[in-house]
Amino acid sequence: MNRIDQRFSELKEQGRKALIPYITAGDPAPQYTVGFMHALVEAGADIIELGVPFSDPMADGPVIQKACERALKQGTRLVDLLDMVAEFRQVDSETPIVLMGYLNPIERIGYETFADKAADVGVDGVLVVDMPPEEAEEFGPLLKQRGLAAIFLVAPTTSHARAATICAHGEGYLYYVSLKGVTGAATLNADDVADHLAPLREMTDLPLCVGFGIRDGVTAAEVAKVADGVIVGSALVNRIAESVDAPETIAGQLKSVLGEMRTAMDA
Repeated sequence: MNRIDQRFSELKEQGRKALIPYITAGDPAPQYTVGFMHALVEAGADIIELGVPFSDPMADGPVIQKACERALKQGTRLVDLLDMVAEFRQVDSETPIVLMGYLNPIERIGYETFADKAADVGVDGVLVVDMPPEEAEEFGPLLKQRGLAAIFLVAPTTSHARAATICAHGEGYLYYVSLKGVTGAATLNADDVADHLAPLREMTDLPLCVGFGIRDGVTAAEVAKVADGVIVGSALVNRIAESVDAPETIAGQLKSVLGEMRTAMDA
């Protein structure tokens, strides 16, 4: 069983919801990323989304855009990120890792080469923001053959018919974008999220995880009441941005932010 499926099965038995933090690999420098990943697990992360730095992250707001710029300035490449996962796996063989990013870096090294290397180092899922199911006819089967989950996004504006298509192709979990806009935007409304998740639950047995707009323990707990998982990115990446001149303090700050959310969700 894929580690993602295993983790959600365990959480369901425990009556708990998944906490899924996102950080951009290589931000503020590549040598810190693996340590940050371990810190997130210590703080209660159930799954880690590791962002692939890209020069034009069109779904992301200013906070994650700047994180990508910092990582790219340090020379972080997709192959470096795969090495980070391999290093992480030397200590942690259980926490699921999802790579989240855009298609261009994957195309550059080739679909099959990427899928082989990702599976070899211990990646569990891949979310390519600009590759919808209709355009994954070649890439999707390569992932499936290697036991990698193809994870897709659903937005508030997604039609019923399109959502059904996405649900039919998705694996691991469904990433529900809670807000119209980019990452780090506006405030979310948990009741509105619940209304949008209801029809999705009739289409799929996949866990429904909500991202965009999770800022603190309060919002994390509200969303956890209606979703199977809570995804937090900008709130963590912003802490990294604020401490680029003191990187040795960042791991502790990430643990503090995520730990508050874990406590609130489990209360």
